[in-house]
Amino acid sequence: MKEMMDGFESKRAPKIFFGAGVVARLGEVVSSLGASKALLVTDPGVAAAGHADRALSFLKKHGVEVCYFDQAEENPTEGSLIKCLDFIKSYGEVDLIIGFGGGSSMDTAKGANFILTNGGTISDYVGYGKARKPMLPFVAVPTTAGTGSECQAYALIADEKTHVKRALGDPKAMAQVALLDPELVMTAPASVIKATGMDALAHAIESLVCKRANRFSRLYSREAFHLLSSHFERVLAEPGDIEASGSMLLGASYAGLAIENSMLGCAHSCANPFTAHYKIVHGVTVGLMLPEVMRLNQEIENVKHMYDSLELGSKDDSVIDYIERMLHELGFHEMVSEISVTKDRVEAMAEMASKQWTAQFNPRDFEQKDFVKVYENAIRMDAYSSCEK
Repeated sequence: MKEMMDGFESKRAPKIFFGAGVVARLGEVVSSLGASKALLVTDPGVAAAGHADRALSFLKKHGVEVCYFDQAEENPTEGSLIKCLDFIKSYGEVDLIIGFGGGSSMDTAKGANFILTNGGTISDYVGYGKARKPMLPFVAVPTTAGTGSECQAYALIADEKTHVKRALGDPKAMAQVALLDPELVMTAPASVIKATGMDALAHAIESLVCKRANRFSRLYSREAFHLLSSHFERVLAEPGDIEASGSMLLGASYAGLAIENSMLGCAHSCANPFTAHYKIVHGVTVGLMLPEVMRLNQEIENVKHMYDSLELGSKDDSVIDYIERMLHELGFHEMVSEISVTKDRVEAMAEMASKQWTAQFNPRDFEQKDFVKVYENAIRMDAYSSCEK
């Protein structure tokens, strides 16, 4: 793990508009970027909530013609991305892209940007900095407080067969502008708030201690954790509390900035195979993986010190205790209690987890047995006779 005095190079961040009602500035922002024909990418849930219709009205008010795609899929694959690209081709050229929704909508929008501007296939851009041509301006409008994708230059697109998430990163993929409107996240169902909130917490914690963490990224990690941990329970108890919703949204975006300037770790590398195999929402799975990953990581003294330095409302709780308590309160263990998981499947998922791109940035190197231990703890295998071969 790098020492605190190591140097760093900060990455460009989007211009951020934060506040209740800032989504109304969408048309103004798009026009200011010189666009007249925009692609708006969202998902059926956001469309059903009426948010997309409002966005369309703001764009049309400023004379922006819109290509409207509302079929973004959760955990987008190359196949789902091709659907978006085919839709755009039937419409014609666009000169700006808007990701309007959760992380999947923004990943779809960013993934489409790579192919529209640089051609080829997804495989051509796995890694970082492989887009040789300019990309279209991108505007991000999150409707969940979770992924922080609005503040990252990466698109995550899953392999169609293996479901391994592949990261397409390029500084040109970063949003020029991110509109953070707490009113948009207040209408999310409680199940979404729970999953996305835990995902954001995991981002703050993993980015704090990963191998690429530095003094700059840790500023965002710590503030993200503070905002999220001090408002998570409040936003669930009081769904109409706009201050709590705004703090969660800002915390998720700060965690996204932390990731952009550092990376993640093994909780995420373990979560992705589990989600792929059992179709459990990503935020739930990453939360379940997090405690055991943290316990293994804190065998490194400096990592334990960083965990202990995070501020919690209760001085009696460790950060791991806090995460375990939240998992209980959110009911995450119950969500996987009926799943039949065999030991051979755990071994297979552990192998997949070791090949996920975030695993290489974990502060402690994991062996196969460590990945297995994380899964066994997360799904409490000793509690289920069905888990035996």
